[in-house]
Amino acid sequence: MTSVPASSSDVLVAMSSSLGKIVVSGQMMTVYVFDKDTPNSGKSSCTGKCASTWPEVTSSSKSPQVSGVTGTVGTITGVDGKTQVTLDGHPLYTFAKDSGPGEIKGQGVGGVWWLVGPNGRMITKTASAGKSSSARGYGGY
Repeated sequence: MTSVPASSSDVLVAMSSSLGKIVVSGQMMTVYVFDKDTPNSGKSSCTGKCASTWPEVTSSSKSPQVSGVTGTVGTITGVDGKTQVTLDGHPLYTFAKDSGPGEIKGQGVGGVWWLVGPNGRMITKTASAGKSSSARGYGGY
């Protein structure tokens, strides 16, 4: 993966991946959106075990810094009370099974978890068979 130059304070960064340009967190972990969230609702639908498996992307600022991201960045109050980052109104998450930068094991999980592009659009294509790790067991969340 290659990234747009980022500063250490960036919360979101655009990167190239096998599925095109995607958004990653400031820690370079892949960022996902959840089909069960309602964009611009101001809340996350990922609670309980879901929130453990899909940790929210957080910021210490209501105006997070980004690099290479062109969609509208905002924040909501996350399920744990922290400031959760949104992109085009979609709350953002990482996936607990992604163990390092560049991993996209959460892509397509349960048919409801998707990568997001720098423009804020969901990326619903998946890697060809054998190229991505299976993330079964995390279906609806």
